[in-house]
Amino acid sequence: MSALVGVRTRSGIALVAILLTLLILPTSVTGSGVALPHIGAETRASLDALQWAVHAYNLTFASFMLACGSLADLLGRRRVFAAGAVVFAVASLVSAVATDIYLLDLARGIAGVGAAALLTSGSSILATTFEGAARTRVFAAVGITTGAGLALGAMAAGLLADNFGWRSFFGSHALLMLLVLLAVPFLRESRGSAVSKVDWPGTTTFVAGLFLLMLGVVEGPQWGWGSPGVLGLLAGSVLLMVLFVLVERRQRHPMFDLALLRSARFVALCLIPVVVTFAFVILLPLLPNYLLVANRASSQAVGATMLLMTLPILVAPILAGRLIKTGVTARTVFVLSLACLTIGVGWLAAALQPGVGVAALAGPLILLGVGLGLNFGLVDGAVLTVVPPESTGAAAGFLNTLRLGSEAVVIAAAGSALVDLLRNRLGDGWSPSYPGTPEALANSVNSGDLGGPMSMLPAGIRPQFFDFVTQSFTGAWQVVLWSSAAICAALSVAIYAMLAEPEREPATTTEFEACRVGQA
Repeated sequence: MSALVGVRTRSGIALVAILLTLLILPTSVTGSGVALPHIGAETRASLDALQWAVHAYNLTFASFMLACGSLADLLGRRRVFAAGAVVFAVASLVSAVATDIYLLDLARGIAGVGAAALLTSGSSILATTFEGAARTRVFAAVGITTGAGLALGAMAAGLLADNFGWRSFFGSHALLMLLVLLAVPFLRESRGSAVSKVDWPGTTTFVAGLFLLMLGVVEGPQWGWGSPGVLGLLAGSVLLMVLFVLVERRQRHPMFDLALLRSARFVALCLIPVVVTFAFVILLPLLPNYLLVANRASSQAVGATMLLMTLPILVAPILAGRLIKTGVTARTVFVLSLACLTIGVGWLAAALQPGVGVAALAGPLILLGVGLGLNFGLVDGAVLTVVPPESTGAAAGFLNTLRLGSEAVVIAAAGSALVDLLRNRLGDGWSPSYPGTPEALANSVNSGDLGGPMSMLPAGIRPQFFDFVTQSFTGAWQVVLWSSAAICAALSVAIYAMLAEPEREPATTTEFEACRVGQA
């Protein structure tokens, strides 16, 4: 059937299908956090098991990016895109019908693998389908669509979860991905011109090391940070990451080209998304739970509040482009972006309090959105200017893997820190009349549920209990946010210093190859 359709029509169908895909994928990051309290209320799952509904997707999405990119070059981009769509659709359907939290966690992890295949192959399909000015317009649309997915994910999840239940959120993903699958016959097939095998040793050690690190971080508050289990997980992660480096230094076509790290400007640009993670991304799955508890807000209201932070992503890139056109250097725009992110997260720490209104949250949340929007897409283009043309694929892969990997680990670490801090604060002022234990209450509150514990109390002490818990929760959040602001400030200074180094011509591919061989 696709043979009867004109080239222009097929290109249009491909663009719509891939843009729809890139709209769906980010909503799993921003929307899952809003759906978690509903999932927890129905499944009665522990906090660590519940959090893996978010962590599993982030982990596999980050870990399989480069492997899926290599498979797309080797097997064909349309074929891998179709496989990714099937995997994502089936995993989303299983997520929608799962009654066991561990089955849901597994399904979300599998969905992350499908997302990695869709993102890498979809971008390649667009790059080979469009040329010249058309390609520029298409990738501008890609940026806007991805930003829209981030912006609307929380709102969509809140609307669906409040009105139709949390299962409808994942079910909508499956339904929309079926529409994408209908367009697969119209996509253009292509393969890499210089196909190399997938770096399975590097992929395996990287995924396993990242998984052990996240598992150790998530289970730390539950098992105890000094427990043999947590120490063993963290030690195993370090050993696997060392093994990963050793493997990569001896691979002819490594998952990561370690020689790229010799460029200070390249490293600086790759650290910018890490600042974004500490200032912006950790808020996407975690802040909704605070607002649900401390403000007694509905999921729908929380989703609307989160729009203050995510909608500027659609506008700020236009401002960044105009600044560049007027002669402002990219380095200056990056500094402005980092300043917005650092000040924004500090401002949020100062503004946060039980019952905080939208007016008080608007300033810091909008500033955080502007901070991300100013470097959204700009950092990706800048990275490709400091490496040789033949290494742009490896550079882009490194950037995206570091971006998604840092998101997975930092979200897990921030969630665990909130549990630890809240449990300690609750323990300091605990009353025998309160239900359960500080540990159980900390888990419940961090998953966005305070209504259940409050329903177990006599009406007369509920206000006192609510004030005690929300003040403790706010204190825990302020410690995490101020710590994030300090980390962002330190990274921003380091990035500024590295970007200040004189620009040099990118090393040739031969020189990079020689560096890697010399390291081996």
